[in-house]
Amino acid sequence: MPPPDVDGPRARGAWWLPAVLVVVCGSLLAALVIATAGAHGAPFGVDSHVHGWVLVHRPSWVRDGAVGVTVTGSGVPAYVLAALAGALAARTVRWYGALLGIVALASAQLPRIVLASVLARPRPPVADWAFSASGWAMPSGHTTTSMAVAVLLTVAAHRRARSRLRPVLLILPVVWAVAVGVSRVVLGVHWPTDVLAGWLLAACWAGSAALVVHGLRCRKTGAVTSKERQRP
Repeated sequence: MPPPDVDGPRARGAWWLPAVLVVVCGSLLAALVIATAGAHGAPFGVDSHVHGWVLVHRPSWVRDGAVGVTVTGSGVPAYVLAALAGALAARTVRWYGALLGIVALASAQLPRIVLASVLARPRPPVADWAFSASGWAMPSGHTTTSMAVAVLLTVAAHRRARSRLRPVLLILPVVWAVAVGVSRVVLGVHWPTDVLAGWLLAACWAGSAALVVHGLRCRKTGAVTSKERQRP
């Protein structure tokens, strides 16, 4: 007889938290997208105010630090971190977990690309940029990507970390992702609401992924239980 599924009842009752996350963050994201579309992509008052303040209060060392942070939040570094998170979270085959990590991150990119293309929101003026950038502004690609990676790293830490550093390892990825999002505003390549949209989209993605995993686990648990009942 296989070992009892001690996580089964708890897992079956844990669907509501990611569902609430999807509903709340999805509603906020929809409201932000509708408002942005209604303004034809123009910056909101808070965008202009924060952007103007940043331009006046960003010394060279702040810009250099922001560049150092922002380069870790997209492209090869982000996918390497996603693969590492997947490998660490995998219970058996590491390479398969790494592949799943890459696929999971890619799945967060598709809705971001579609949404950015539909909104076609311009970035701040190029003269204000302290770093190179490309593509439409909302949602911020670096912000969405880094927060999705942070979710994967947090899951890996939750499964693997057992030392006193566990609380730090659970929080550190999110701190890093927030820093990446802030760096995009500091560098002048995104409006603050672009970054907010990226965080909301990543939260929706994380909640949706959690619901999918929850459904698969419940289905597997139900299948195992049915087989046990059929045995004489």
